[in-house]
Amino acid sequence: MDLFDLNNNENGAKPLAEKMRPNNLDEFVGQNHIVAEGSLLRRAIRLDRLGSCIFWGPPGCGKTTLAHIIAQTTHGNFIKLNAVQSGVADVKKAVEDAKTALKLYGKKTYLLLDECHRFNKTQSDSLLPAIEQGTILFIGSTTENPYASMTPAIVSRCRVFEFRRLSEEEIAGALRTALTSRKGLAAYRAQVEEDALLHIARTAAGDLRTAYNALELAVLTTPPAADGEIRVTLSDAEQSIQRKALSYSEDSYYDFLSAFCKSLRGSDPNAALYYAFRLIEGGCDPMLILRRLVVHASEDVGMADPNALVVATSAMVAFEHLGAPEGLIPLSNAIIYVCEAEKSNSVIIAMDAAKRAAREVRDDNVPPYLKDNSFGSRADKAQSAAYKYPHNYGGWVKQQYLPDSLKDAVFYRPQGRGYEKTVAEVRRRKGMPDDTLSDPPEGRPHP
Repeated sequence: MDLFDLNNNENGAKPLAEKMRPNNLDEFVGQNHIVAEGSLLRRAIRLDRLGSCIFWGPPGCGKTTLAHIIAQTTHGNFIKLNAVQSGVADVKKAVEDAKTALKLYGKKTYLLLDECHRFNKTQSDSLLPAIEQGTILFIGSTTENPYASMTPAIVSRCRVFEFRRLSEEEIAGALRTALTSRKGLAAYRAQVEEDALLHIARTAAGDLRTAYNALELAVLTTPPAADGEIRVTLSDAEQSIQRKALSYSEDSYYDFLSAFCKSLRGSDPNAALYYAFRLIEGGCDPMLILRRLVVHASEDVGMADPNALVVATSAMVAFEHLGAPEGLIPLSNAIIYVCEAEKSNSVIIAMDAAKRAAREVRDDNVPPYLKDNSFGSRADKAQSAAYKYPHNYGGWVKQQYLPDSLKDAVFYRPQGRGYEKTVAEVRRRKGMPDDTLSDPPEGRPHP
C-alpha cells in the first residue's frame, strides 16, 4: 500500500459532513444574514480585517466551518481547541505558538475554541492578554448565549455573530449537492426519492450535520439493485434518521397546529390534547408542541395565572430530560393546565403598546433622579437624591418613571380575571391609578 492509498483510506473514513465541508464562502450553506455579499463579516474576511469574534448558534449550522474558511481565506495559522478538554496549559502553548508564527513569519493565528461557554474564569483570564494584544484572533463557537454564559471580559472584546438554524430548503439543497459531488456520494450512483430527501431535510431540525449523517447512512446501508444503482426510499430515510414521515399533508399540519393553538385559547382541553397527539402520532416533534404551549401560557393566560408559564416551561424541561413516552405525561399536564387557566391577553396588549411607543416616540430623556449617577458630578448626585426609595414609603410612592413625553402612557391594564383581580386590588389598596380594563380589549388580530 502506497502513500496515496493511505490518503484515500483516511479520506474515506471521514463522515460525509467532513467531506462536504466548504473551502470558501461561495460554497458555504446558509447564514445569509451575516455572510451575504456586501455584509460586514464578508467584507472583513475579504480585507483580512476580522478581529476576535464569537459565533453563537444551534448545532450543525456552520459555526466551525466558517471559522475554517476564515483561516484559509486569510492564510493564517489555525489552532482548534475544545473548552471541555483543554486547560490553561493548552491555551498558553497556543499563545506561544501564535507569538512565534507572528514574529518569525508575520502570520496571524486564529484560535477556534469550541464550546467556549465552558471556559472558566481562570482559563479565560489566561487568554485575555493575547486577545487584547492581537497575538491571537479568537473565534469562539458556542450553542449558549455568550452574554449569559461567558466571562464578560472576553465577550466585550469580541464581535458576536448569531447563527440561525438552516431552513429545510437550504438543507435539501446541500443534500442534493452531496449526492452528485465527487467528494461526497457521487461514486455510489444513489438515487434518493424526493420525499425521502425532504423528510431528512425536515426532521434534521436545521442541523446540516445530522442531515448529512442520515443521508450517508441511508445510502451506505441500502443494497444496490440489479443494475448497481442504489435507490433510497422514504422508508429508508425514516430509519436512517429514526423519525417517521408526517402522516398528513403540509396543509393539514398547519391546520392541526392552528386548531391546537385555538383550542388552548378557547379553554378546551379535550380538543387541545387531541390535536397535540394527532400531530405527535403523525411524526411531529413534541418539542414544537411544547414551544407553542410556552408561548400561549403568556399570550393567552398571562397575568390571569402566572403559574401557567411555570407549568409549561417545566413540562418542556421535563421532556428534554425524559423524552418520549414518559415526557408526554408532563406535556399533557401542561396542556390541561393552560386550557383550564383563566385567560387574559393583557401581556400581549402591553407588549405591543410599549414596542409601538419605543419605536414611534423614542424619548431617551430619563428623569434625572432615575439615572446612574454613581460617578457623576456633585450636581448629578444632588439630582439623584431626589429619587424616592419606595420601601421607605411602604412599598409604593407616587413618582414619575417614564420620560416626560410618555408620562401619562398606560401599557399594562389588568383585565380583572384570575390573578389580575389581585393585581388590580393591590393597585387600588396602594392608591395607584385604577387602570383595570372594564371592556373587552381588541388586542391583536389572530389568524
